[in-house]
Amino acid sequence: MDDMADTVSEALPRDFEALRALILDRRESLPKRIAQVAAYALDNPDEIAFGTAASIASSAGVQPSTLIRFAQHLGYDGFTSLQQVFRERLRERTTSYEERLTVVRGDADDGTSNRRIVDGFLAAASKSIDVMSRNIDDETLDRAVDLLNGAETIYILARRRSYPVASYIAYALGKLGVRSQLIESASGLSPEIISFATPRDAVIAISFSPYASATVEEARVLSANGVPVVAITDSAFSPLAQFASVWFEVAEADFGGFRSLAATMALAMGLTVGVAELRRGRKGRKSANAKA
Repeated sequence: MDDMADTVSEALPRDFEALRALILDRRESLPKRIAQVAAYALDNPDEIAFGTAASIASSAGVQPSTLIRFAQHLGYDGFTSLQQVFRERLRERTTSYEERLTVVRGDADDGTSNRRIVDGFLAAASKSIDVMSRNIDDETLDRAVDLLNGAETIYILARRRSYPVASYIAYALGKLGVRSQLIESASGLSPEIISFATPRDAVIAISFSPYASATVEEARVLSANGVPVVAITDSAFSPLAQFASVWFEVAEADFGGFRSLAATMALAMGLTVGVAELRRGRKGRKSANAKA
């Protein structure tokens, strides 16, 4: 009996990424209230880490007993044990960039550390792309390209770490002759830019945990106004996934705490070029019909 208990204990996720994977794997079978707590936990890991059972339950809209049921459903003996995983994640996340650099460089002092750093990032990029290649759903990809292809204007929304991807999409669409609008404004005119979008348009929204609140809110407003949203994010419990017409889950690997954008960029390129190819085919058919 003790051996069995030890086996179960060893199988429990002891880091946040493993716990996240377990929750996502079981999300379809979670009872309603427990699923509600799971969604809140993945969206608000900091609150789970240092909140009290009463405050967390109040924010999640459940009874405190549901937190215990949630932990036990995942195999923990109580909520406190589960909370430790979230606290460990916070300690890892709040390491300074100086500390991250120390981890990346390690103890190498023989002139080879720079190559080791590059190799580390290449390995992370390769892993990210490999996971994306194996997990991407063809039907979802086709739906996203078709939705964007039908848009009069494609709006692009992202901030912070995701912004380089949005900038590239805007650049590529412009070069390919597809009308687009990057939602950014140094003068604070993003709300006005968003107000121009209609249900005849579409938006690509990109955000990863910890989600940019402005991106989430603006995507929510666009969706509420009937504008279809294609979301690129990292979880089924992401706030972007909740109101997206189509969404992609992208799991980026990291090296020394610095996350890759390789898979996200590859997906962005695929969506962009896919739309351009469809539109070129449409123009070709129109030209052929006109000549006929």
